[in-house]
Amino acid sequence: MKYKDYYETLGVKRDATDSEIKSAYRKLARKYHPDVNKTKEAEEKFKEINEAYEVLGDKQKRQRYDSLGSNWQSGADYTPPPGFENFNFGSGQGYQQFNFNAGNMGGFSEFFSSLFGDMMGAGASSSRGGFSGFDFDDFPQGRTYSKRTSANRRTSPKPEDLDITKTLNVTAKDLFSTEPITVKFNDMRKCTQCPPNGGFCSACGGTGIINETKSIKVKLPKEVKEGQKVRLKGEGKTDAYGQKGDLYLIITPCDSEYEIKGCDLTKEVEITPPEAVLGCQKDIKTLHGNIGIKIPPMTSSGKILRLKNLGLPKKSGGYGNLNAKVKIVLPEKLTQKQIDLYKQLGK
Repeated sequence: MKYKDYYETLGVKRDATDSEIKSAYRKLARKYHPDVNKTKEAEEKFKEINEAYEVLGDKQKRQRYDSLGSNWQSGADYTPPPGFENFNFGSGQGYQQFNFNAGNMGGFSEFFSSLFGDMMGAGASSSRGGFSGFDFDDFPQGRTYSKRTSANRRTSPKPEDLDITKTLNVTAKDLFSTEPITVKFNDMRKCTQCPPNGGFCSACGGTGIINETKSIKVKLPKEVKEGQKVRLKGEGKTDAYGQKGDLYLIITPCDSEYEIKGCDLTKEVEITPPEAVLGCQKDIKTLHGNIGIKIPPMTSSGKILRLKNLGLPKKSGGYGNLNAKVKIVLPEKLTQKQIDLYKQLGK
């Protein structure tokens, strides 16, 4: 498999802070988001960006990734070091280990799967393994697994061990809509169709794990803030005893047109230098429909015009504001006469 340089993908240094990584991710996500950039190349780039942030945006995954060292080059042939090729279930003494090929997990690369297969769906703590809830006594004979002690076998996990935490990128349109949005994520569980004699299972490919894409409807609350968690009860993992965990979605605004802050939105409005000096009328697109705004004479770049009640819905009723941020842009082409006029103004 090929080594992936996630720092290079996001365009940050290896000692970048969490805020620098987050800022770089949001900038690239806006640029290559499928709703904005319709090219096939952009779709692949968007996947690479999300995979890189899945690692560098998570302290535990980043620590594991950094432990590989900094001498690797992106695209170099890579073989997982001892300890990375196996999934570890649980932690501490008495852990149990089950060996299988992680494969490609939910659209992530083979490189990602080889390093973080055991952490997928684990949320914030590695002690809450992505596969907790598996009872190894239920696996068919012939599977390869090891136990340090037989007296410390896992029993039914705690309900919180079945929770899943995911990042949910949302647009201003998602937050404005009164309809639920569709969220897709990967659900990994023990295969129940494996032959009892340990033969090959076509359902799971012999891994003992079923990886399915789950789709659910989510009603976003009003005035949702960045970093806020939305809990979906019973949508987490299910163990062999029928217990179900919860799914926690961490809200991350990601919009190419609007900057989102609470119920208020900010978008750029482009005008030319003559329009900035003389003033003008501009038609702009909002979530509430198209409107016309008046740009006053002698408007500087960066000036903000506040448009009341054209933002996102409030809990108490009504809407936030839309801030139209003026940006002065030059025409792509100028005639010689126009250039001469600018020269006269310059004098």
